[in-house]
Amino acid sequence: MTSDLFHANRTFKDVVRHFAPAWFAVIMGTGAISTLFHAFPYGTGSQGLRIMTLIFFFLNLCLFITFCAISIVRYITFPDIWGIMIRHPVQSLFTGTFPMGAITILNIAVSLIHEDYGFGGKPFLYVLWAFWWLDVISSFLCCFGVMHFMITAQKHSLESMTSVWLLPVVTLIVASSGGGVIAPSLYKYSLNHAVITATFSIFMVSIGLSLALMMLTVYLLRLIVHGLPAGAGITSVFLPLGPTGQAGYSILLLGQFFKSILPLHYGDSELLNADATGASIHVICTIISLILWSLASMWLFFAVLGVQDVLRRTRIPFKVQVWGIIFPNGVYANLTLSLASTFDSPFFRVWGSIYSVATLIVWCLVASRTVMLAWNKQIFEAPCLGDIDMSKKSKCQETELKAVNPACNGRSTDTVHLT
Repeated sequence: MTSDLFHANRTFKDVVRHFAPAWFAVIMGTGAISTLFHAFPYGTGSQGLRIMTLIFFFLNLCLFITFCAISIVRYITFPDIWGIMIRHPVQSLFTGTFPMGAITILNIAVSLIHEDYGFGGKPFLYVLWAFWWLDVISSFLCCFGVMHFMITAQKHSLESMTSVWLLPVVTLIVASSGGGVIAPSLYKYSLNHAVITATFSIFMVSIGLSLALMMLTVYLLRLIVHGLPAGAGITSVFLPLGPTGQAGYSILLLGQFFKSILPLHYGDSELLNADATGASIHVICTIISLILWSLASMWLFFAVLGVQDVLRRTRIPFKVQVWGIIFPNGVYANLTLSLASTFDSPFFRVWGSIYSVATLIVWCLVASRTVMLAWNKQIFEAPCLGDIDMSKKSKCQETELKAVNPACNGRSTDTVHLT
């Protein structure tokens, strides 16, 4: 009751101060839902699915603009928070949700608004391409910058590790999927721009997937040695579906792109001018995507078993980090639907559709709970500020005790509490 009253008395300034980077996981999750509506195999291209895609797209765009504005105000009003946040061993990892959330918006802008509706033509597409390059820069800064701080300025241990460690490196994988979406559209206007985009996307997905697989190996060791994460951290067991599912989707798109443009029929490269190169790359990429889907399915089994084990013993507290479960499940469903289209497989089509609907239901449950907690301001808590706030609270309590009872002066804090 006291906690509820405390949160209810929070001002807008308090909300801004506690607006952590993890809120951009909301953008990622909502963007994944819009992608699933666009990719849903039953009623493909129907007006109903397009309307639902647009609804989630514009909702996501409004949320993204709002969150960016609040974040800018946060770091201008409280400039010290950036340094505190970037050195926090957990909160700093969520900076990767910003570029990943932006990519979900760009993908729908290209595939639906530009391609299906023909909006904006070449100028609009090149504006989106420029935004993609900005996202690429942000992704590299998040990946290498945050990992540098993890190595040099933060303290980590195997026991405290969760799959949230994946967030900085997955930014490169998600950005590469954006390249896989925009490259075919660029091909209509410039082969060179399309090839540069696709090649750089291969570069990014190779780095991101390699780092992710290394971390997943360590994470599996952590689970075996120390067991499942405690509290709300249990929801992070779904995060391994993100790099495996999104990397599979990105590689599948890039394979399809190179199949459509090769052979080049110019230049001196025998490889790029060979008739079989495009088809060979496509087959290899499809096989890799299928392998990554299998790995994602394996992590899905582990995640479901882990969550049900925890739920049988206790309740999982709801925090904004819970939004992190929607994007990984969404990209897993999206890869499944993409493989269904590639293989014309009823199994992938049905399983992908069922999983898409399940992900939408989870989104509805999480979104409704978030709105309720946001209304009474209970959900606005930045863990990186918790120690500072508790320290200030302790000092204030000690000052109040001294004011009420001057005899407390000179006593230790423990003595005051015992008095």
